[in-house]
Amino acid sequence: MALRDEFPVLERVAYLNAGTDGPIPRPAAELAQRELAAELEDGRTWPHFERRMALQADLRAGYARLMHCEEDDVAVTTGTSFGLGCVLAGMDLGPGDEIVTSDNEHPGLLGPLIAARHRGATVKPVPFAELAEAVTATTTVVAASHVNWITGEIAPVELAEVNVPVILDGAQGSGAVPVDVQALGCAAYAAAGQKWLCGADGTGMLFVDPEFGERVRTIAPTYGSFEDASRGLESVLRVGGRRFDAALSREAIAFSWAALEVLVAADLEASMERAADLADTFASALEGAGHPVAPRGRSTLVAFEYPEPAEARQRLAQAGIAVRDLPGFPYLRASVGAWNDESDLERLLSALGAR
Repeated sequence: MALRDEFPVLERVAYLNAGTDGPIPRPAAELAQRELAAELEDGRTWPHFERRMALQADLRAGYARLMHCEEDDVAVTTGTSFGLGCVLAGMDLGPGDEIVTSDNEHPGLLGPLIAARHRGATVKPVPFAELAEAVTATTTVVAASHVNWITGEIAPVELAEVNVPVILDGAQGSGAVPVDVQALGCAAYAAAGQKWLCGADGTGMLFVDPEFGERVRTIAPTYGSFEDASRGLESVLRVGGRRFDAALSREAIAFSWAALEVLVAADLEASMERAADLADTFASALEGAGHPVAPRGRSTLVAFEYPEPAEARQRLAQAGIAVRDLPGFPYLRASVGAWNDESDLERLLSALGAR
């Protein structure tokens, strides 16, 4: 079966909205339904928790393969924002600390940055392309997007060489572009399960480099954060990424694991390359039709200028085309996924018309 056939919504909709929420593959919905039915029938006693923990281990392993890192360095979380918040708050940044970031970040990172500023840290926003060269002797950490959520630009490769920890917001990275945390040279990488990986809302991942992790406190440990929670106040937290785990439902974990398996079975690496090719072709076609495209990199996001983007997004939705407008920006944004083909992009181009 072709990857596209796994997504029932594509029978009706030109789905170009994975930068917000990916389409749902049929096997993911079916497994989540079976898990929930089992909970309904059998209750939630010890076998339920064993099943939940086994699924979480499978999902952790899948996320680790995706990021090319060790399983022990990965937390299964509720999403990108959760991971970024855990790391930046856990660093206890305050007076004397400087955080370099870009001037075009998502609220999921802006929130932890504002919290750090409230604690006395200095936040220095710079143009996205200038992140690496903005690092000076006064910089404590860089926190920025791997793939810019507005334009699709890729973070400068020079960030791998800076002499301070780099924390990457991978919400538009994992499942959209290749992610190798070692090659990126990042100290932490937080990403989402529900976007390009088509998993359940409220799932995600966090990689924390072991050496860097020693500098990061666990600010809100849960039951699963403990190596042994039976020792009361003497209980010891797990080492590695698992101490940052969030408590997720069995059905949500199953959903995200099954969705990831669908993508992996279809050769995710090759699919990402094909999606990036489609996005490049689409960007050129937009320019040819008179729709200015925002500066972008080799990614799967294409943002382009269009009059009254919020109204245009609603009009396109009525025509069976799912894209996003970006409040505060003059853009519509198309997210080109591994499941899309030329017909989806032609449908959008036709609906937009020429200018």
